[in-house]
Amino acid sequence: MFVFFFLTGGGGNRKGKSKKWKQMLQFPHVSLCEELRQSTEKDYSSLCERQPIGRLLFRQFCETRPELRRCVKFLDAVADYEVTPDEKRKECGQELVEKYFNPKVNVKVDVVFRRLIHDYLSVAPFADYLDSMYYNRFLQWKWLENQPVTKNTFRQYRVLGKGGFGEVCACQVRATGKMYACKKLEKKRIKKRKGESMALNEKQILEKVNSRFVVSLAYAYETKDALCLVLTLMNGGDLKFHIYHMGEAGFDEKRAVFYSAEICCGLEDLHRERIVYRDLKPENILLDDHGHIRISDLGLAVHVPEGQTIKGRVGTVGYMSPEVVKNERYTFSPDWWALGCLLYEMIEGQSPFQQRKKKIKREEVERLVREVEEEYSSKFSEDAKSLCKMLLAKDPSERLGCLGGGASEVKAHAIFRSINFKRLEAGMLQAPFIPDPQAIYCKDVLDIEQFSTVKGVELEPKDESFYSKVSTGSVSIPWQNEVREKEYKHDKTTSMCRMAGIKSKQNKGFTCPRNNLDWIQKWIKPVTLFGFKFNPNFSFSTGIRCLHGHLK
Repeated sequence: MFVFFFLTGGGGNRKGKSKKWKQMLQFPHVSLCEELRQSTEKDYSSLCERQPIGRLLFRQFCETRPELRRCVKFLDAVADYEVTPDEKRKECGQELVEKYFNPKVNVKVDVVFRRLIHDYLSVAPFADYLDSMYYNRFLQWKWLENQPVTKNTFRQYRVLGKGGFGEVCACQVRATGKMYACKKLEKKRIKKRKGESMALNEKQILEKVNSRFVVSLAYAYETKDALCLVLTLMNGGDLKFHIYHMGEAGFDEKRAVFYSAEICCGLEDLHRERIVYRDLKPENILLDDHGHIRISDLGLAVHVPEGQTIKGRVGTVGYMSPEVVKNERYTFSPDWWALGCLLYEMIEGQSPFQQRKKKIKREEVERLVREVEEEYSSKFSEDAKSLCKMLLAKDPSERLGCLGGGASEVKAHAIFRSINFKRLEAGMLQAPFIPDPQAIYCKDVLDIEQFSTVKGVELEPKDESFYSKVSTGSVSIPWQNEVREKEYKHDKTTSMCRMAGIKSKQNKGFTCPRNNLDWIQKWIKPVTLFGFKFNPNFSFSTGIRCLHGHLK
């Protein structure tokens, strides 16, 4: 009980952080960052949009320049519009027009202007930022981010479960107190099973994907005996446990639809990176403390080259699509089939092609997948039945999600009419089920089978090349989110100033210089934005001038 109390923040203001946390996050002198300055790619999108600390510092820089401050405020307003509840969306759009544009001009604003503003910011303002103290501070943060990661970076706690190559344990970052799951890949076990390519593939895919609906890789390091992947800690258990061990098997439709929507978003993020998951099943979908899901265990995921198909008879029996069972070529179609299987199982309380705890040969299951239509009970509404049928189409060319629109086709189904996907993707919707923080939604640690000792395998110097590809230290976006979340989450203004290492001050009224607007002229075109019609003769340069005049 003391351990639980301590880990959840009951031990005082440090909330699990080491007594030496300030030393661990102490900035180097900026002169030590010169090599990093030269090696860092000067890419606006990466430095100022995707990396959380970089985004904060660039915004802080923009606050010092009146014309840039207006741009940032407009981008914030557009972002707020996108996550506005549907019933207030038109009103919010009208407020944007009235606030940021001359109401006498018949115009609307939208993502087109947002793109144009980013195009503007990425040129001269970005060049000025790179010469500022704000970028120096960013380099100091990057220096900390790039420090070596070892087992001493973490405290290790109880075993949570086991993977294919070793145990999964809870761990805690000493510098911030952030809790994670540490997936240990035993070096000898990897070598014995010839699993090097699978382990490296999973690590590289986890590192590449940044999604609210897929587990994140925060650190990768090695010990004498294991390669360690430090991942998002999901305390709420997996869907298999919730479907079958929390009362009557299955969920009510509202809960099943919510999880399906989040899984759809996770698949969309994977497919955007041209990654097909290939192992969607209940035990690979994990719940966090707030009841939201993430896709986990990307060992079978693989990159699909642009314009190509792949082949591979992999997955879990009962969830593999007909084209996988028949060893045909495919792109992303197996994932949409598996989503249909999972939605069916969440509602019915059993998978569509095999009954739980009933022994059935693999060949028979695969025959059912290829040839037999699934049956629907009274638990299914017409919308749920319709979506399952469309996802479980035997022919991938007729399957929802494979008709050219990808995830957008699935999101457009009537069953999701009550889901605001923009708010869902922003983490603004409450989950239908919130895990009890006092409950443990998994097997007792004593029920987890222990790995046997690996014999007859010796590690060699040539193996080091593989180990170095896996143990690459901190991953930028999760690391920066961790630092921002744990150290600077209490006050937004103070947070940004502390991140930059400067004092906060209020900037008052100003007028906007009008001499940086020529760049917009080349994109003069008619558009429909914020639910209103544009005047087709409207000049975007005029619109931006109105925007500058009203961003106060």
